[in-house]
Amino acid sequence: MYLNCHSTFSLRYGLIPVQQLLELAKARGLTSLALTDINNTSATLEFVRNAAKYGITPKIGIDFRNGAKQLFIGLAKNNKGFQELNSYLSKYLHTKEPIPEKAPAFKQAFVIYPFHSHQEYRSLQAHEFLGVRTRDLNRLALSPWRKYPQKLVILQAVSFRNKADFNTHRLLRSIDNNLLLSKLPKAEQGQPTDQFLAKGQLEQLFQAYPKIIETTKKVLEACSIHFDFNSAKNKHYYTGDAKADETLLKALAYQGLEYRYGDKPSKKIITRIQKELKQIQELGYTAYFLINWDILKYARSKGYFYVGRGSGANSVVAYCLQITNVDPIELDLYFERFMNPYRKNPPDFDMDFSWKDRQDITRYIFKKHGHQYTALLATYNTFQRKAVIRELGKVLGLPKHELDKLKYQREDPENEDSIVRLIRQYSKRIHGLPNYLSVHSGGIIISQNPIHCYSATFLPPKGYPVTQFSMIESEDVGLYKYDILSQRGLGHIKDATYFVEQNQGKKLDIHDIQKFKEDPAIHRLLEKGQTVGCFYVESPAMRMLLKKLRAKEYKHLVAASSIIRPGVAKSGMMREYILRFHDRSRILQTPKGIRELLEETFGVMVYQEDVLKIAHHFAGLSLGEADVLRRGMSGKFRSRAEFDKVKDKFFANCLQKGHSQALITETWRQIESFAGYSFSKGHSASYAVESYQSLYLKAHYPLEFMVGVINNFGGFYRTEVYLMEARNQGAIVEAPCVNTSEYFTTIIGKTIYLGFVHLKGFERDAAEKIVKARRKDGKFKHLEDLLERVPLAIEQMRMLTRIGALRFTSKRKKELLWDLHMLHEGKKQQPQALQLFKVERKKYKLPPLDHSPYEDAYDELEILGFPLSSPFQLVKQLPKHYAKAQDLPKLVSRVASVVGYLVSSKRVRTSKDELMYFGNFLDENGHFIDTVHFPDSAKRYPFRGKGCYFITGKVVDEFGHLSMEVERMVFLEMVNLR
Repeated sequence: MYLNCHSTFSLRYGLIPVQQLLELAKARGLTSLALTDINNTSATLEFVRNAAKYGITPKIGIDFRNGAKQLFIGLAKNNKGFQELNSYLSKYLHTKEPIPEKAPAFKQAFVIYPFHSHQEYRSLQAHEFLGVRTRDLNRLALSPWRKYPQKLVILQAVSFRNKADFNTHRLLRSIDNNLLLSKLPKAEQGQPTDQFLAKGQLEQLFQAYPKIIETTKKVLEACSIHFDFNSAKNKHYYTGDAKADETLLKALAYQGLEYRYGDKPSKKIITRIQKELKQIQELGYTAYFLINWDILKYARSKGYFYVGRGSGANSVVAYCLQITNVDPIELDLYFERFMNPYRKNPPDFDMDFSWKDRQDITRYIFKKHGHQYTALLATYNTFQRKAVIRELGKVLGLPKHELDKLKYQREDPENEDSIVRLIRQYSKRIHGLPNYLSVHSGGIIISQNPIHCYSATFLPPKGYPVTQFSMIESEDVGLYKYDILSQRGLGHIKDATYFVEQNQGKKLDIHDIQKFKEDPAIHRLLEKGQTVGCFYVESPAMRMLLKKLRAKEYKHLVAASSIIRPGVAKSGMMREYILRFHDRSRILQTPKGIRELLEETFGVMVYQEDVLKIAHHFAGLSLGEADVLRRGMSGKFRSRAEFDKVKDKFFANCLQKGHSQALITETWRQIESFAGYSFSKGHSASYAVESYQSLYLKAHYPLEFMVGVINNFGGFYRTEVYLMEARNQGAIVEAPCVNTSEYFTTIIGKTIYLGFVHLKGFERDAAEKIVKARRKDGKFKHLEDLLERVPLAIEQMRMLTRIGALRFTSKRKKELLWDLHMLHEGKKQQPQALQLFKVERKKYKLPPLDHSPYEDAYDELEILGFPLSSPFQLVKQLPKHYAKAQDLPKLVSRVASVVGYLVSSKRVRTSKDELMYFGNFLDENGHFIDTVHFPDSAKRYPFRGKGCYFITGKVVDEFGHLSMEVERMVFLEMVNLR
């Protein structure tokens, strides 16, 4: 008889996780229960899916509230009623208007108003009731409503498990209202009695009103909800008909077959495509493939660059439909990773677009399939430890300086006061609870039925509805997402090809991957690790790996893309792979049985497919069980119990097959190292294709390529590093110029003009006015001409002057600043609209004004964030003798000293929980020097921020990659002009 239960998804209000809610109900002998979260349906699917395990018949609804004020509860009579409730709630979540106090005339849902709302009997419809709480019983005895028990139901709220939950609730309500706990109004919180009562106690309290008990039971019994968790709910047909879909997919696949493999494809390819088409049809994924194809067909029609990746890259059909650019036959991709009869969900296609194009792709999908059937997926943002401590400190009245200290202090109960101990205690209770709903990075669902059949939706600023459940619940109910993602790498490839066409008049075919795979210039870049700016292969760790592998083939890069992942690296298998790459005899160390399965990767597990192979062939698990294992290792298991069951079977089967305990344990250790990090081979291959496109541009059009990288931001390095790399390739780098620059960076010949976007605090509107005026009436002749044609604030003009953007005037900065203030003052006194004739300005003769190149550098540091001259020129005093990167090969195993400009540092913890660092520096010639700072050295010689360092250490050669084990490091002071 509980019609008003709240889970933790009554955000910042309820404290009971869904599973515990069901456990508590079962413990009290309940057979039915209504989950009615406050303006939220996130927990509904999980509640319904798990209820039967606890012998509970689930009932669902929504507790409609404005803030904490309860308006009414909507209880779904059936699935149609749930859709009605979702649609109604969504309307107000979208518009952000208050929910009316009077419920609409729901056709398939009951409405329960709180007793205190005092609805008149005549105003209640047949489906409407008043809810009586235990605390309302005394008032009921004197109320006219006692004569109408058929319109009354028991309304015992359940939000907490115990008193500690209620205390936690009050803290959450204070956080939500941004109030001190002592100032929290009663109206903003629940009651400490909002809990399950002892078995039979609720009926006992209402024994004087048997009709109310009867009505409550009738309402509960009249409600029924059912979701099929064993079938797909995605849009069933692309064309509107199953047969037409199958015919279209087959036709497209065979058209693509000729495009990909020529007019005489091998028998192996034809057999594979027939097998795939048959299985796609049998498993009901035809529409899924066609919808992906349609999205990318639209992208191609708009000239958008994209990468299709994920397990779907293992499919020849996907390759022929141009969903992916990876040839599964060439790479011998494992078909069962892509699809097998035991997989419950369709293959995974992650579709990457440029960050500039993704919004239009999303718009197209919603327009094509309709807002009613299409939605973005939510993610659950939970309370994190430091944030909880900060918020609790605020509501308990701690001053800011104590809060800041508390966030980083270790727990010390003996020396902490009572307030701090309370914060520690309740932060543990709140940590991990859902805080608010956010939007999944790229998941979109396209449903056969309206989205509101499954969830209410909210509307973020971009204007696309978002479900209230996450991808986990979406997959549970059979709504499989389409991943529409964005990345900067595609943007820099697209922009670079544009600059090549503009600057050199060459139109490139950037999709001729086969040509790139055979390009010796690309092979040289890979082998030397000269990959700065290139997608996925530019980080210090990746450049190091490429040098150690001396990689010069596409397949080497595919393997490297997966080996670099933390799981493989941390387990020690990355090092073992490198050793075996150079010494193939080491593969004999791998036991027979595994060796044959992992022959391509020298007996080392590198890809997700390797987990499937080992689980299926070595451990004798079915493909379905192997996929549970694979998903579990990716952190995506739906049920930990299901995963543990398969793990137990893995060990049992291996023993039964006669494998030794030592071999089984070591094999499992390698599998476990993949947890959360491994790539499918098709995914790695897709990344490698994009890397090759970047590498081609870098090898043949390095300047245009670097401008493309700079304009898309988001690379591993700062803009300054990419400019240094461009200079190494022969570029002349110029500061922004009002007569040449655009908002973004441009290139003319070999000269790169920085865009106005790089000026900190310079307004985009101001930049666009400058460019517009220049295009309309030509270049600016002098400062006065600029001021007359473009009305800019003096602060913006000062910034342009200091960065050198007015150098076309041939005047020095200080002289220009003087002129600027005089002209600007005159313009303020004489409004531009009144200047019918140009008035000759009085000219002043200025005394000689000193100027130092250091002043320019410091202006650049302040406005751009880096100097355009060499940072080494700003060092107060460089050491007399030091080596450069080019000298290190002659100094292997010896102690040497270098001067390096800090590019990046990475902090890691050793097995003894000590901090050590990896450093990345550039020498004066723009060449990289990599450093290793072991714990002792890291403590004695810490990094002191951006700048130049004098470094002494031992030069080490590991597989051809040189680094320095730092023994001493000194920060070199810069020239001080202030």
